[in-house]
Amino acid sequence: MTVVYPMEIIVTPKTTYILTDYTVPRRIFTDGREWPKEPDPSFNGYSVGRWAEPNEQGRFTTLEVETRDFKGPRSYEASGIRLHDDNQSIIKERIRLDKSDKNILLDQITVTDHALTRPWTVVKQYYHDPSRRPIWHFNDCAENNRHVIVGTESYFISGDGYLMPTKKGQRPPDARYFPSGGK
Repeated sequence: MTVVYPMEIIVTPKTTYILTDYTVPRRIFTDGREWPKEPDPSFNGYSVGRWAEPNEQGRFTTLEVETRDFKGPRSYEASGIRLHDDNQSIIKERIRLDKSDKNILLDQITVTDHALTRPWTVVKQYYHDPSRRPIWHFNDCAENNRHVIVGTESYFISGDGYLMPTKKGQRPPDARYFPSGGK
């Protein structure tokens, strides 16, 4: 829930979508489903939620979400601190409007992870300015991507067009299909 650009939340009867220009759309399933028996891990994980805390009119005020089934490697926010390599993180959220200011969305996030000695909780605030229309940017990280995967190794294309390592001591890729000397 690191929000760099505008965020849009779309609520439907069975799924809540969180859209930003910074990452792929997030789906929070609110249809009462169970966790998948054979999960397909992803960087966003798999989110199951439920609406809670009805107000005087019977409208729910809080979305409680649990997310798991992550693919790694991953880090906490922009800090770069790594999550555990076992990818068994469980992230619980309580998303609601601030009771004193309906233009502030609060997201209480609690992370349970084997890299931590205890659960870690943070409350993020997202501000809505009703006088401004959001400007949607298109940020495609794949455009001009200079990363190359060969087998199981990741390399980078340098500014002068040469394949270069991405880690210290990395071996060059197997060149068996390339004749030597460009012949």
